[in-house]
Amino acid sequence: MATEHKPKPLPFAANFAAGAIAGISEILTFYPLGKLVVCWTWIERLTYTDVVKTRIQLDTGKSQGLVGTFRSIVREEGVGRLYRGLVPPLLLEAPKRAVKFAANDFWGKTYLEAFGEAKMTQSISVLTGASAGATESFVVVPFELVKIRLQDKTSTYKGPMDVVKQVIRKEGLLGLYAGMESTFWRHVYWNGGYFGTIYQIKALLPKPQSKESELFNNFVSGAIGGFAGTVLNTPFDVVKSRIQGAERIPGVAPAYNWTYPALAKIAREEGVAALYKGFIPKVLRLAPGGGVLLLVVEFTLGIFRQALGPPYI
Repeated sequence: MATEHKPKPLPFAANFAAGAIAGISEILTFYPLGKLVVCWTWIERLTYTDVVKTRIQLDTGKSQGLVGTFRSIVREEGVGRLYRGLVPPLLLEAPKRAVKFAANDFWGKTYLEAFGEAKMTQSISVLTGASAGATESFVVVPFELVKIRLQDKTSTYKGPMDVVKQVIRKEGLLGLYAGMESTFWRHVYWNGGYFGTIYQIKALLPKPQSKESELFNNFVSGAIGGFAGTVLNTPFDVVKSRIQGAERIPGVAPAYNWTYPALAKIAREEGVAALYKGFIPKVLRLAPGGGVLLLVVEFTLGIFRQALGPPYI
C-alpha cells in the first residue's frame, strides 16, 4: 500500500519572508479573484478607520459611533487628522506579519512534536496561534504606543520621533513598552481565534479542485478568522488604547494599568458594551485583512515550494 507523500516543511526564512510579503500586501494590495490590484485607497481606508477606532476607544463618554466620530474629526480638526499615526503601522506591518506567520509555523512544529501528533488538531491550532500572538506582541508595542499617542484628540506631538523622544525623556526607555501586558493579551486572543478558526473553516469548506478555488478557500477562511479574532480581542484592544493613550505622571496612579482590572472598571463604569468600542471600524479592516493575509501567505509559500523543488513539493 502506497504511503501518502508529505512535503517537507519549509524553512523558517521562507515563512518569515511570506509573512512580510503578506503584511505589505494587506495594506497595499487586494486580490479579487486572484488578480493583484495596487491601491493607495487601501492605505487610506486602513489609516482613517484605525484613527476613528482609536478615538472611539479612548472616549470614556457616550460614543458617537463610526460615522459620528469620523464627522467630528473632519469638522473639528480637518481631514489631515485622519492620517495621524500612518508612519508607525507602515513601518511595522512587514516585521509584524513576518513574526506572526514565522512564529505560528515554529510553534506549530514545536507543539506537534511535543504532543506526539502527526497532523494539526483544533486545540493545537488555537494554542499555536495564541503562542504566535504572544511572540508578535513583543515586536509591536513601541509602534502601537507611538500610533495611539499621535491619534489621541489631545495630541500635540509633531510626529513619530517626537513621541519617542518625549516618552523616553519623561518615562524612560521602558516607557515605550507601556501597555505591554494588554498588548500581549490582545495578540494572544486575536491570533488564537484567527488561526483556530482558519483550521475549522478549512475543514468545513469543500476540498479545492483548482488553484483558484484554493485561493478562494484561503481568503474566506482567513476573513472569517479575522472576524473571530476581532470579536475575541476587541475588549483587550480597548484597554490597550486606554493604557497607552495616557501619559504617566509621577506620583499619580493611572486610571488604567493592568488588563483584567481595567476590563472590570470599564464594564462597571461605562457598561459592558463599552468593551466593544471601535469594533465596527476594527472589524471592517481586520476581517478582509485576515483574508488577504492568509491568501498571500499561502500563495507565496506555494511559490517558494516550487522554487525549492523536492522534497518541499
